[in-house]
Amino acid sequence: MGFDTSGLLPLSDALQGMLEQLACCCDSEQLPLPEALGRVLASDIASPLAVPPFDNSAMDGYAVRLADLASGTPLIMVGKAFAGQPYQDEWPAGHCVRIMTGAPVPEGTDAVVMQEETLADGDRITFLAQPEPGQNIRRAGSDIGKGACVLPAGTRLTPREMPLLASLGVATVAVRRPLKVAIFSTGDELKPVGTPLAHGDIYDSNRYGVRAMLARLGCDCLDLGIIPDDPAQLCAAFIRADAEADVLITTGGVSVGEADFTKQLLDELGEIGFWKLAIKPGKPFAFGRLPHTWFFGLPGNPVSAMVTFDQLVQPALAKLAGQRFERPLQLQAIAAEPLKKSPGRLDFQRGILSQGPNGLEVRSTGSQDSAVFSSLSRANCYIVLERERGRVAAGETVTVEPFGGLLL
Repeated sequence: MGFDTSGLLPLSDALQGMLEQLACCCDSEQLPLPEALGRVLASDIASPLAVPPFDNSAMDGYAVRLADLASGTPLIMVGKAFAGQPYQDEWPAGHCVRIMTGAPVPEGTDAVVMQEETLADGDRITFLAQPEPGQNIRRAGSDIGKGACVLPAGTRLTPREMPLLASLGVATVAVRRPLKVAIFSTGDELKPVGTPLAHGDIYDSNRYGVRAMLARLGCDCLDLGIIPDDPAQLCAAFIRADAEADVLITTGGVSVGEADFTKQLLDELGEIGFWKLAIKPGKPFAFGRLPHTWFFGLPGNPVSAMVTFDQLVQPALAKLAGQRFERPLQLQAIAAEPLKKSPGRLDFQRGILSQGPNGLEVRSTGSQDSAVFSSLSRANCYIVLERERGRVAAGETVTVEPFGGLLL
């Protein structure tokens, strides 16, 4: 697969090398709009109409012709226009039309004067300000022109896009089918939650995090459970995933221990681009493929699994699902306290970002050990410390990456 596995690979190189090999693998289908929430658009959506579809009032007030205001004398209100009930009768010179927000402006209207700039004496309306041409009129197509692309292919439909499409009268949309992702955890020490632990056992927590993140990404999850450190059972799980899923994600089994069989199985069943990443947490990470399925092997430590999923697997799954993906926003903040760091790896420390008296400031959530999951559960951001950076003193500027929708 073209990866240099001799040393620690920078995160940016690993991500670029991985994404260059991936392409969308999800077919498209037509769905009614209410059923398309969370799906990825398979094609651009062009607006079938102009928005707004007609010139309308942006204010409650009076529709006027500028020539009628030139004398400075009051105008006679000839009628009223409401949203859904336009004024369509005669409109003689020297008259105005009472109009409500959203109502179509009568033909010949030059401006709408808000009611706060008028005095009413029965039907006689005195205007206290001279409007500019087009004032308070929303022109047809000023928001969206007919035929304009309103949502490009690759957009994941959220509650923000649904009313937009409904406002255009879009009843059905072409979307990608969900990506199907098989997952399992490996390790003889792992036990299901709700069962008693023997000495040396721990509960399987990584699968719950991975499942939750896959749900946020709109994937269909095939949960294969806990697979012990047994080559035959692991091989069977790999073969099943290759037959039933687009992607296989495992946690554990990608380091260099004697009971870590993942690399061996990938070499036998498929091919592997296998690296150790120059990041912390998350150095052991595997990427490869089976005959029909892409493979991502996450570290066994809980925080490492979450961080590598967020930073590497999330953009990869987006590309496989046909989704446009934008890298997370990064900001600058002041370290509110000293931060421990040794040069050599890009460090994603867990932090709490807040507004301080002099701008954004960030502090650590405590222990940054990759097995201490509480440090991630209390955080709202990563403190991203450069690979060659060492210890950070209080008051220094650091890069922070607020958690996105995957972790919030």
